[in-house]
Amino acid sequence: MFVTDGRALSAPATGTEAVVRELRDRAEIVDALYRFALGQDLKDRDLFASAFAADAELDFRPAASRWGGEPPLMSGRDTIVTTILDAFTGRVDTTHQVTNPRVAVDGDTARLTALVEAQHLLTGDHAIFALLKNPYDVGLVRDGERWVVRHLRIENTWYTGDPVAIFGG
Repeated sequence: MFVTDGRALSAPATGTEAVVRELRDRAEIVDALYRFALGQDLKDRDLFASAFAADAELDFRPAASRWGGEPPLMSGRDTIVTTILDAFTGRVDTTHQVTNPRVAVDGDTARLTALVEAQHLLTGDHAIFALLKNPYDVGLVRDGERWVVRHLRIENTWYTGDPVAIFGG
């Protein structure tokens, strides 16, 4: 589930080109999650959509179950983008901080584990908020020279505030 390898890079790459390729892949893999976070925070549909494969799935159910929420599994890039941005634009301000990324690359697929702190504030009243600390489990695929999310599972370690006011019950 989570990337727990005891080293940052896979088997020692030989040659400068192989090392550069692996480091580039790792930067692009983490960048997919950065595009997800910043695209959501800026309500930038193109940037947000660029994080996902066309057949992506986003599973927020594990996190939401902590406060009794029962969201659906979101399937498809267009559904994910529309569902999240339409629910938040003009109603919820967000900031996401991505940290502790761990990456495992296997050819044209990869796994990414990260810790994401997500602040959600009602636009009309920032006193109503939910601050979440979420471990992310991400499966990615190569898309040319970049990587995109195929599966994103969001769990929750802790939260403060009122998630029901932001996400519903």
